[in-house]
Amino acid sequence: MNVNQQPHMASPYGQPQSGYQGYQQTGYGNQHVPGGYPTPYAPYNGPASTYQPGPPTIFIPSAPPTVSQASASAAYTPSAPSSFAPSSAVHSQPLPPDSVAQTAPQPFYGAPPTPPQPFPGAAPPFSAAGPAQPPAPPLGSQQSFSQAHPPSQPQFTSAPPPVSTASYGGPPPTTQASHPRAPPLTSQPSTFSGGPPPTSSPSQYPQPMPQQPPVSQPNPFHSGPPQPTTAAGFPPQGGPPLRVPHPGVQGPPMTSQGPPTSQTNHVAPPQPGMLPGPPPVNMAGPPAQPSMQGYPPQQNGAFGQVRGPQPGYVGQYPGQQSYVAQPPAQAPAPAPKRLDPDSIPSPIQVIEDDKLNKGNEPFVTGVRGQVPPLVTTKFQVKDQGNASPRFIRCTAYNMPCTSDMAKQSQVPLAAVIKPLATLPLDENGPYIVDHGESGPIRCNRCKAYMCPYMQFIEGGRRFQCGFCSCVTEVPPHYFQHLDHTGKRVDCYDRPELSMGSYEFLATVDYCKNNKIPQPPAFIFLIDVSYNAVKNGMVAIVCQELKTLLDYLPRENPNVASNIRVGFVTYNKVLHFYNVKASLAQPQMMVVSDVADMFVPLLDGFLVNVAESRVVIESLLDQIPDMFADTRETETVFGPVIQAGLEALKAADCAGKLFVFHSSLPIAEAPGKLKNREDKKLVGTDKEKSLFQAQVSFYSNLAKECVAQGCCVDLFLFPNQYVDVATLGVVPTSTGGSIYKYTYFQGQADQERFLNDLRKDVQKQMGFDAVMRVRTSTGIRPTDFFGSFYMSNTTDVELAGLDCDKTVTVEFKHDDKLSEETGALMQCAVLYTSCSGQRRLRVHNMAVNCCTQLADLYRNCETDTIINYFAKYAYRGVLNNPTKNVRDSLINQCAQILACYRKNCASPSSAGQLILPECMKLLPVYLNCVLKSDILHPGADISLDDRAYLRQLVSAMDVAESHAFFYPRLLPVHKLNVEGNALPVAVRDSEERLSKGGVYLLETGLNLFLWVGANAQQELLQNIFGAPAFSQIDPNMTSLPILDNPYSKRLREIIESFRAQRSRYMKLMVVKQEDKLELIFKHFLVEDKNNSGGASYVDFLCHMHKEIRQLLS
Repeated sequence: MNVNQQPHMASPYGQPQSGYQGYQQTGYGNQHVPGGYPTPYAPYNGPASTYQPGPPTIFIPSAPPTVSQASASAAYTPSAPSSFAPSSAVHSQPLPPDSVAQTAPQPFYGAPPTPPQPFPGAAPPFSAAGPAQPPAPPLGSQQSFSQAHPPSQPQFTSAPPPVSTASYGGPPPTTQASHPRAPPLTSQPSTFSGGPPPTSSPSQYPQPMPQQPPVSQPNPFHSGPPQPTTAAGFPPQGGPPLRVPHPGVQGPPMTSQGPPTSQTNHVAPPQPGMLPGPPPVNMAGPPAQPSMQGYPPQQNGAFGQVRGPQPGYVGQYPGQQSYVAQPPAQAPAPAPKRLDPDSIPSPIQVIEDDKLNKGNEPFVTGVRGQVPPLVTTKFQVKDQGNASPRFIRCTAYNMPCTSDMAKQSQVPLAAVIKPLATLPLDENGPYIVDHGESGPIRCNRCKAYMCPYMQFIEGGRRFQCGFCSCVTEVPPHYFQHLDHTGKRVDCYDRPELSMGSYEFLATVDYCKNNKIPQPPAFIFLIDVSYNAVKNGMVAIVCQELKTLLDYLPRENPNVASNIRVGFVTYNKVLHFYNVKASLAQPQMMVVSDVADMFVPLLDGFLVNVAESRVVIESLLDQIPDMFADTRETETVFGPVIQAGLEALKAADCAGKLFVFHSSLPIAEAPGKLKNREDKKLVGTDKEKSLFQAQVSFYSNLAKECVAQGCCVDLFLFPNQYVDVATLGVVPTSTGGSIYKYTYFQGQADQERFLNDLRKDVQKQMGFDAVMRVRTSTGIRPTDFFGSFYMSNTTDVELAGLDCDKTVTVEFKHDDKLSEETGALMQCAVLYTSCSGQRRLRVHNMAVNCCTQLADLYRNCETDTIINYFAKYAYRGVLNNPTKNVRDSLINQCAQILACYRKNCASPSSAGQLILPECMKLLPVYLNCVLKSDILHPGADISLDDRAYLRQLVSAMDVAESHAFFYPRLLPVHKLNVEGNALPVAVRDSEERLSKGGVYLLETGLNLFLWVGANAQQELLQNIFGAPAFSQIDPNMTSLPILDNPYSKRLREIIESFRAQRSRYMKLMVVKQEDKLELIFKHFLVEDKNNSGGASYVDFLCHMHKEIRQLLS
């Protein structure tokens, strides 16, 4: 198949809105180059010129075209020899013009039918622009061709291929014996009545056979002749007579409509022998009709190339009216040949297959080196000696034995650890083990804690450490006899001998200054400057705290929390409040000398909520009134954190500061900042300075906070630049969080802010924590990513550690590993619980080791690799230009895949792209990271938002980074209100959206409900209570509570999505053609984006080119 790249045309509107939380709305201009041609996109800034507009690139196979491996695009042969990991192949060999092209499964704008398909690509490649051809007869059952067979060639019915590779690209086999294939996931419409017969065309067959669906597929048509395709390659639908579309409406027809009037997105069919020329001027140019209000007909695939006609059909039906006004004189451009999106690995297919294969039985952790189910699969964990994947996920569950092998493969060896993760209700949390005053049993040499990897010897009197092999005496009180297998007879009664995760109660030796810690404190510091009062933040915070203080975290739900609380307000000066229980009214004390911060009162600042309830409520009632008429616009920030830190020092306890802040701290004080926002630096070598703190004051302050166990959570309410890169230093170094509500408006944003605040105050967390990761001989932890501070090379220090934070650890070899013993890691976190108890949480993990690269490639977890790559790259932008960071990611990914191709895949033509089975989504996900707002920003994303997202991703777990980079897109019009199952998601591309559909998009930070212009009236009535599309209010942020099963089920789904995420996702309703649609399209990550990020198809071709360069 030819994989041609066509220069992409720019969309006439300006940059898209990058719809992260609270982005500024920008105007859209129609900038055009004189002469009426739309300006091309800025080229993709990858290492090579693949995306530069120019003549199409053709991948020419290095060998003469041969029949490729007879491998089904659907089935993996189970009998593959062990030396090869299963892999998938994408053909990109040029097809001869007379190749057989199957018209069967067509890409379709509706959502996919439900039956899952064992493999993503089933649709044919688009054939070269040559004479039109009829649909091919079904191919024989066990064939997959990358080219058409000459008639004389014998059919390939031999044994299955040596490697279970799946080839993408050639015409797919209709059926494969032994593995029946279900209908393709995203490429076939559901049942329609047959349309008119196809237009006749010269044929290489005496009679075109009507195309029968494969045996293993339900017949998608009623009776009648074969389903014809339109110029666009979509089956027309039967229904009312043709009608001229409304001038303001664009997009493909939908199931609920009549036959397609015409496709805006498609050029007229090519004439044989015509030279490629630019597409018609009006294609992506300014709209012809004024009623379109600046939104031109969109090209197919959001910003992708124009799709050519399907082989076999000459073009539009007679009588079809075209949306696109074609200048009469200009010849239509030939359709470019293009890799079919349905023939390349589909994330949705992989996710659905995993749910099917691994979602039904519990994941038992007793076996070493098992790859867990994907984060998108719902599963139950049974801890039998290794930590649950909810606590630790690894990039590879089979590590290379030597450093040379690791260097050769370039697969990062890392673990994403979430020590205090919340478990589902049907799983038990770690058991607490109390060894009394003697404390936990440990190895004498490496200090690893007792765990299932310790081997008891000499009748149980001594044990050999699994990490360093040192032999240690068993203390008399811990002695127990061994059974005939060498296990202790009490093995299953002791969590530390039989479980992967557990907790020890720590003795006084593990406490700071060898004394039992005080219970922690929460201090609320509220900005009362003009902006904070005016936007309603002060009143909302004070009102909410009155009830929220009843929900402070506690170990036992029946006992009151013993966390003490304190209150400060500030603008240019600080106001401390005495809320001692014995006072009738709260007392305010003002500290105006912000250069030398101190706490003006000791007794009465930190109090027990129950005792001081009346005084606290009185204070919270008074604060909004006291500052209602303030004119003070300047704020300080450094002294505010210093004040909280000093208060915790004075009380000799750890704790957390909740800072509610609104503006750049420009008032004269330590930590004063200046506005350094400069968009001109974006894309230059100086861009990295924008991610760095502008003063060193805050990193020194962070160090002091960590020493005291003072964690800082920052809630920002900015209306303009506040330098998040600098203000975020203290929260991200102390294990805290940053929440950002740009252009906060009480009415619209209150729900999101209050939900975040409630979750943040109530969540389980540890204070004054230290984490250390120990490993068995052969590897060692070398690098750490997350929100923490490190004063040495081994200890991760966290002033606070909550249930949502992860620490990512990278490992490197320092010796050889052995296949027999595998590799072990133990993560131990020492922390103070919210009740003031000192504890040690231990997580253990054992993975396999291999001497064959194929074993490594068979046991990787792509989602975890992407989580690691994102964190690595996002830290890289602090010291390197973003282009260099992108290039190094592409290069490492190409090396991983080239190494697989060279060492593990069976020999095949260089024109094929072969991907390891468990890494076949690496290119699509990596492309999402590359074109994210941090590494490839659009013009409209603010520097603050980029800094905010960079810090956010650094502590994300794998489930959150998956949704962040590849959002979930659900066709809610396919919702079954009877059952609990969700409709199967669709791929993140505009060409998957049906105009008659309604889709819910979830990114982990935002929810969008996209409504197609032709959605059924009944559907709109059920969801919005609005009888027509035009009457839906695009400003609504929550769905109306309507008394019908559909409304109820959709609201339940939205609530369940919110419950799964650590931050509250605000709902935005996006109507098709509305200005908000640009924000929504920013998240359709398989499409080309407006800032020059490549589409999935283009990036896959680019990746293939990089791999071939490395191999040659």
